Amino acid sequence: MVEIPVWQKSFLTLEEAAAYFGVGINKLREISDSDSCDFVLWVGRKRLIKRQKCLDYLSKVYSI
Repeated sequence: MVEIPVWQKSFLTLEEAAAYFGVGINKLREISDSDSCDFVLWVGRKRLIKRQKCLDYLSKVYSI
């Protein structure tokens, strides 16, 4: 199985996103629980983070 680098993936798990963005897993859960969050994709009960949209969101906000 070929391992794809995190910076090339479109969707990240919470653990990958936390390591990639330097944000805690609990904070990512808190932010992505909101109905207005547009960078989360739910696959059943699994939560995936849309890498580029989350990066755009984090670059726009003042604090989280």
